[in-house]
Amino acid sequence: MSNFGDLFHQQTKYSPQNIHLQRPDWTAQPPLYKQYQDCPKIKLEPLSPPPKLSLDKALRTRKSIRSFDETPITMAQLSYLLWAASGIQRTEAGYEFRTAPSAGALYPIETYVIANNIENLQPGLYHYAVINHHLEQLEAADYRRRIAEAALGQAVCAAAAAVFVFSAIFQRSKFKYGQRAYRYIYLDAGHIAQNLALAAVSLSLGSCQIGALYDDQVNAILDIDGKDESAIYISAVGHPA
Repeated sequence: MSNFGDLFHQQTKYSPQNIHLQRPDWTAQPPLYKQYQDCPKIKLEPLSPPPKLSLDKALRTRKSIRSFDETPITMAQLSYLLWAASGIQRTEAGYEFRTAPSAGALYPIETYVIANNIENLQPGLYHYAVINHHLEQLEAADYRRRIAEAALGQAVCAAAAAVFVFSAIFQRSKFKYGQRAYRYIYLDAGHIAQNLALAAVSLSLGSCQIGALYDDQVNAILDIDGKDESAIYISAVGHPA
């Protein structure tokens, strides 16, 4: 295998000599929010914070959970998990800032949910519309086998009540940071997944973060092209067995 990773790391380094060469092309900035206009919308419940749990306790409790029982998660829990991962936290000067940090506040990560076992929610594929805090139903179907196979056969994705698939719309960062944007995009995804993991602990749920995936198979599930937008990370959530 070619050493593309090594080349990327070397060629995207900043130095005092080259940093001034990177100028944002504001005309190439894509929309900040992705929305599916022609699909059913499911309004998420108002945010209801879980019982108080210290950050220290959450950090000491969090671990990768790979065995889940058959207890469904509730819509209220799903609502809080989505908001905690990447929802809008505050608005300042007319701009919406989110719960997880993002380079340049450009937020290239999109969140999809594969609902396997969620109370009062039809099994299927959904997109999280951040700006409205609601779900967009893309397809009603049983995705357990497909998502498990696409995650290198990891059965945890079939057993989880919900599987969160994070994709990146690369141009949201590339218009400003060029090829170095890929560094920031992967960092952004990590911030979001950690938020999700800690939020799951606060709800007495477990999670498992998954970076091993067949990219094109996951992209096919999401119906994205794998070039302008591509899946990069998975988190499985449910009640620990």
